[in-house]
Amino acid sequence: MHQHAPAIPRLGIAAFRTGTEILHGLAFHGKATVFPQSVGLAATWNPALLTAVGEVVSKEVRERHDREPDVGLNVWGPVVNLLRDPRWGRNEEGYSEDPRLTAELATAYTRGLSDPADGSRERLITAPTLKHFLAYNNETEKAHLSSQVRPRVLREYDIRPFERVVASGTVSGVMPSYNKVNGRPSHLSPYFRELRRCQPELAVFSDAYGPIGTVEYSGYYDDRPHAYAAAVRAGLDSFTCEFDDPTNTLEALRSAISLGMLSERDVDRSVARLLAMRIRLGEFDETPGSPRKVEGGRLAESAAHRDVARAAARQAVVLLKNDPLTDGHSVLPLTPGRLRRVSVVGPFAQQLFSDWYSGIRPYEVTLLDALREDLREAAVCFVPGVDRVAFEIEGSGGFLSVGDSPGQPVICRDVEPVGPAQCFDVIDWGSDVVSFKSGAGSGYLSEQQDGTLSLDPVGPHGWQVRETFRLVPDGELWLIQATESGRFLTLEDGTQGALTMSATDRSRALGLRRHLMSSAQESIAIEARDSDAVIVTVGTHPLVNGGERYDRMDLGLAAAQEAAVRAALAANPATVVVIFSGHPVTVPDLAEQVPAMLWTSHGGQETGRSLSEILLGRYSPTGRLQQTWYRSTRDLGSIFDYDIIKSGKTYLYFPDTPLFPFGHGLSYSSFHYGPPEVSQTEVLPEDQVNLRVKVANHGPYDTAEVVQLYVRPLSPQVPRPVRELLAFRRVEIAADAAETVSFSVPVSELAFWDVASGHYAVAPGEYQLMVGRSCADIVGDVTLTVRGTPPGPRSLSHALIRASDFDDYEGIEIVDETKAAGDAVQPVSDAGWLLFRDVDLEDGTGLCTARLTRYGTGAAAVRLRLDHPEGKDIAVVALTAESSAGRWDTVHAPLTAEASGRRHVYLVLEGPVRLASFALGPEPVRRGE
Repeated sequence: MHQHAPAIPRLGIAAFRTGTEILHGLAFHGKATVFPQSVGLAATWNPALLTAVGEVVSKEVRERHDREPDVGLNVWGPVVNLLRDPRWGRNEEGYSEDPRLTAELATAYTRGLSDPADGSRERLITAPTLKHFLAYNNETEKAHLSSQVRPRVLREYDIRPFERVVASGTVSGVMPSYNKVNGRPSHLSPYFRELRRCQPELAVFSDAYGPIGTVEYSGYYDDRPHAYAAAVRAGLDSFTCEFDDPTNTLEALRSAISLGMLSERDVDRSVARLLAMRIRLGEFDETPGSPRKVEGGRLAESAAHRDVARAAARQAVVLLKNDPLTDGHSVLPLTPGRLRRVSVVGPFAQQLFSDWYSGIRPYEVTLLDALREDLREAAVCFVPGVDRVAFEIEGSGGFLSVGDSPGQPVICRDVEPVGPAQCFDVIDWGSDVVSFKSGAGSGYLSEQQDGTLSLDPVGPHGWQVRETFRLVPDGELWLIQATESGRFLTLEDGTQGALTMSATDRSRALGLRRHLMSSAQESIAIEARDSDAVIVTVGTHPLVNGGERYDRMDLGLAAAQEAAVRAALAANPATVVVIFSGHPVTVPDLAEQVPAMLWTSHGGQETGRSLSEILLGRYSPTGRLQQTWYRSTRDLGSIFDYDIIKSGKTYLYFPDTPLFPFGHGLSYSSFHYGPPEVSQTEVLPEDQVNLRVKVANHGPYDTAEVVQLYVRPLSPQVPRPVRELLAFRRVEIAADAAETVSFSVPVSELAFWDVASGHYAVAPGEYQLMVGRSCADIVGDVTLTVRGTPPGPRSLSHALIRASDFDDYEGIEIVDETKAAGDAVQPVSDAGWLLFRDVDLEDGTGLCTARLTRYGTGAAAVRLRLDHPEGKDIAVVALTAESSAGRWDTVHAPLTAEASGRRHVYLVLEGPVRLASFALGPEPVRRGE
């Protein structure tokens, strides 16, 4: 039950290790095929491609495992957390903000990871594990904060992709997240049981140190035996704690058993699930030639794997904009035969940057490499597009200088004149963070853990990024501060001594005079004027602008990068902007000004070649956005607000016009849609509706179109998405040809989570089925009528109902009723309210019965009011001063005679009160009793 399970020779059981990372290729184990980041793979909208990617990764994992058994066959990925907020530091690890797109792509990827060539579900190539269950979209204080997720959001949004992928049978496990959900740590989630209804043998693997966090971070339990026992009872099977040392984990579990908190049966259930997975992986097979075996060799360097990497990188590129110039022609595609000179600007053109979960690419093709290869008859000129500066050390007459090779300490020398060794290219990442790249080409300035300085040939990388700094103004001088440690640059001894990042406060920092040796904007303008086209590369770094440890608060490009684009555009209107990032960026001004703009993610070893093919028109772009691109971070509200319904997040509920909508992506071909046709316009909830639409390619390219089907109810009784993806098809259509695209959709897919019944329900009424190129570019629609009996009023009598099953709220948070199960609600501050709509109060007699506790001192009560939270009290349920904090009491109060008919009921919570459940009418029983 530990990540590093030891061998048991007497039983013929070998050692086993869980947790090989495979988000977009095998990571941390040498050379491997590296695909675009997950968010880039999702931009392909191509499940078949994701399956092919999974097959490549599973073969490379098997090959590495055969050579190094410690490379385990239980693989961790994909991430199916929904990308509700692009500021999340791990945005690039997920697929989409949409549950359906996420589930379909994750199912396809895990099918490739798990299924052997013979298609036998009894056999596994690798055993995928979904990450991270549940409602996890912030790094800031993630181990301490609780995600507030009301039932409708939980059911319709957060839990849906997990349920659908688990139900597909393509995964073996799930990993809980570090955060709490509604007050309870995810490692103790009661929803593991629901996932196991879809797949009984599903194993649950903790994230690194997650079980320890329930004691040391969240303080949910006081000690490990109690915490670990609760985790196992909740469904946790494998503990990822303290690397390869299981001592403390086993000691805690044995203590829990001896104290009677765990039984042998509890342990057996976990062990059985883990061994069942290992059996399917073939660990105990005696028959040679198992379909789980793959041929050895250097798979990562094979032509077959290279081809899949190239297809993935190509399909991950999204053409955001391609407007015509004054001559009426669009900038893209560029025509190679007409190009004499092309200028390529920006550091992203010359280097591919890796994220934390990238493997080591067996080779890589940058955009600059690819363009020079593809445009051999033209001059391809590279402009770094950054300021080059020299730093004079105040009072010394010397300059910062570097040696001749990477790893040599940075020193100060008296020099005249200043040469490349005394110059640094300042790469602006935004948010006042920069990197210094040696003008002598020997690497990036890097702060070591002991404060010494060296040159790193790769640039920003690693768990702790030590190649980034801040330039802090100090009067007419500048100070250099390391972003990782916060320490300042200082001189160890004398004016010619070693420079270190050892000053802990700015009073000891070294003052520097900044000399501009060459201006980015001037060099760009000079080069761009004489070029037939200018390609400016901009973006964010996958380890600098957010990451697994911290969120990004700003989604814009660095000011210096925007200035570089404007300099190119002012000198040459034929300017193309290529954005590299693992998340949407807010560039409303640039999107309005530049004629052509593309986006791609980081990671892929074929990134440069794919972009060159698209820029030069050898391939028409087919990528589509998997997330909304907002105009400003002000459109997003708080990153900690998980209620997408109330906050209006994602394309599902966003009320305004975004910069680029979900599903958006342009092509070099023009597609014409015929009117959609449905098999029937009136259906029942148990029916299936068939829709088809003819799509014609009127352009010059054989290419793919992503046909998207959305739905919206026309007269919803509860808040519903303004549009919701119902299905999609990526269809290859030859030039001047047409294809009929068909969708077959169960009417049950129109359901919403009915909090009154605790089930999904399809509301009768009219629904608009919309076919489009994106959620905002709808080209045809048809109205579907669902027949059925409208729901009656809600009953709150006879049985206690969950207070968390409200219809609306204000100033309320959901917390745990007990450590093991159940939800309760409490006011965020002094007061808050819950709304229960359209309640049948029957004859107006009876009681209000509530299950309450207090969590502090002072008056604590729940007031019942009709039709408005400030209305007249019809009942007041209060706790006495003698009631103990944490002890649940069932309290009664009479209803007034006014409480009759069908009314909206408000519960106003005042003071330190927690409400778990309540009922109106005759004295009720708790459900299930």
